[in-house]
Amino acid sequence: MLDQPIVNLKGVGPALAAKLARINLHTVQDLLFHLPIRYEDRTRLTPISQLRVGVPSQIQGNVIDARLEPGKKRSLLVKLRDQEGEVGLRYYYYTAQLKSRFTPGRKIKAYGEPRLGRSGLEIYHPETELLDVTKPIEMETEYSPIYPVTEGVQQKRMRELCQQALQLMKRTPAHDWLPPGVLGELRLPELNEALTAIHHPPLDANLQALAEGRAPGQQRLAVEEMIAHHLSLLKLRHKLQQSKAAVLNQGREAVFNFIEGLPFALTKAQQRVIEEIRRDIETPVPMLRLVQGDVGSGKTVVACCAALHAVASGYQAALMAPTEILAEQHYRNLQQWLAFMDIRVQWLGGKMKTRERKQIQDEIRQGDAQVIIGTHALFQESVEFDRLGLVIIDEQHRFGVHQRLALRSKGERSGQVPHQLIMTATPIPRTLAMSAYADLDTSVIDELPPGRTPVTTAAIPDTRRVEVINRVEDIIRQNRQVYWVCTLIEESEVLQCQAAEATATELQEALPGVRVGLVHGRLKSPEKEQIMGAFKRGELDLLVATTVIEVGVDVANATLMVIENPERLGLAQLHQLRGRVGRGAQESFCLLLYHPPLSETAKARLQVLRESNDGFIIAEKDLEIRGPGEVLGTRQTGLIQFRIADLQRDQNWLPIVKRIAQRLSNDHLAAEGLIARWLGQCAEYGQV
Repeated sequence: MLDQPIVNLKGVGPALAAKLARINLHTVQDLLFHLPIRYEDRTRLTPISQLRVGVPSQIQGNVIDARLEPGKKRSLLVKLRDQEGEVGLRYYYYTAQLKSRFTPGRKIKAYGEPRLGRSGLEIYHPETELLDVTKPIEMETEYSPIYPVTEGVQQKRMRELCQQALQLMKRTPAHDWLPPGVLGELRLPELNEALTAIHHPPLDANLQALAEGRAPGQQRLAVEEMIAHHLSLLKLRHKLQQSKAAVLNQGREAVFNFIEGLPFALTKAQQRVIEEIRRDIETPVPMLRLVQGDVGSGKTVVACCAALHAVASGYQAALMAPTEILAEQHYRNLQQWLAFMDIRVQWLGGKMKTRERKQIQDEIRQGDAQVIIGTHALFQESVEFDRLGLVIIDEQHRFGVHQRLALRSKGERSGQVPHQLIMTATPIPRTLAMSAYADLDTSVIDELPPGRTPVTTAAIPDTRRVEVINRVEDIIRQNRQVYWVCTLIEESEVLQCQAAEATATELQEALPGVRVGLVHGRLKSPEKEQIMGAFKRGELDLLVATTVIEVGVDVANATLMVIENPERLGLAQLHQLRGRVGRGAQESFCLLLYHPPLSETAKARLQVLRESNDGFIIAEKDLEIRGPGEVLGTRQTGLIQFRIADLQRDQNWLPIVKRIAQRLSNDHLAAEGLIARWLGQCAEYGQV
């Protein structure tokens, strides 16, 4: 009964069904899980004299006046009075029919949020009801749920539909996929009880707990949703691991020689992660491993060792980076490191000329190119590999969930899929890693190479800009180099580049004799590479740049970074930018040049950055302040867009959720039922 189409409900025709479909309401069950976003207390009347600004209230009174008031926008002002006071009801959008309702002497019940207006205390666009003076006032007997709606569907209609769904649920209860034993462990209500309590909370319910999503019924559904999410990722992982992968069990000697030839010693953390990867790729089960490491922890060396195993075993390795600059830096590093081993490293970029691209694609197809590095250009249909055994994705969070497994099909030959190594310099908070990346094994490079000095960070208002410019001059006089980063001014690359150009001109005028370079997103790749190369070689003293330098530039002599308007960026991005300095043994500084006044959130974020150089602590704070969708990036959120669960609020449930999901993954019927209920089509998000 609950799976029947929504058009079977009373009062729902094709037109209304089409509107409801816009918010993914197709069946009766969809309505049951279409949950209120908040509640209103219409169970009692508030005397007008006791109204408080910003506190939604229900009042009743007699109309004493209704008139049109001139102003920038004409409005209808209705004066309402009870025995204790008077309030204005103001409508900026009104009809003649609405105005005709408010004749003096009429008794009105109204609900809305009082504000201070032109006539004193006013309620803008309240919901009103004409009262029959001969009958007693009918009051709601429970809190009124407020649902997400779409254009053409009013709250009243949505409440009626949800009420019909609840009535049907009483006759045919919704199936509870969580076994009684699990419910006992959770100490949370049964499903139908939870749904009833959420749609119609009793009068003794804790409104504060409901507003925060902590009421028992809400927590029950939040836990079920997280279990469904976890099950979908386990299903994805299981599906992939049914495939066979290449056994990459050669190359130990090549890796040893490579490490011995490096001009630096590997940290214990790097050695541990290299070993974890080697154990994975020596088996025929496809590796799915996430390597987290702070800025400068040496992830590229780890990736290179994995690529060496692939090549020595007769397979190709592909490394994909989110920007051309970062991909080019990986290309230069690997080409330099692997040159003495006679390994063909090739580069495939999005902006290559047709003839050059075709030549490289031929090399990849024929197997002449052994290690292939590029951007999303590697996804293109025209790119065919000979024997792809390993896929390395750098800064995975930049690509989006839908691309996580996109290169898999590129390696499918005789039923084999490539191993996958995913790297990020944006540490992912434990709570997100347990949920967003439940299908991955995780390695952490939690150690920086010796000789790296922590960066001292200070926040300075832009009213002290001249002092900052003087500081830049002092650093350059010490034969050190400086970055000056201009953050996004508008959602426009053109305006961003113009701002960077203006800053470069200003600094050149203020610092005559200083060699200033400028890099922004509208420069062609060869120009960017030339300018960054000049900065790296010490031919430029000051590099003015947009956030394109967030990843990809490694200059040990740069010891100062100035970031303008840091309040516009997320903590993780600021931490990434800051990681461009402090790459040598000299003391390094990051100055956050903010525009006052700062919001409380912005103050909290900059404070975190000043106090910590630990990317994992910063990531946890970023999650706390901005939430999971923001931290992972909007394109990346995928299943993180929970309907009722909140990873920050509900993180204490995660270990229990993980355990229950593992148990339920063996119960095919329950697992599929939960995934279908909460994720629907999204469940296949990993397939491209």
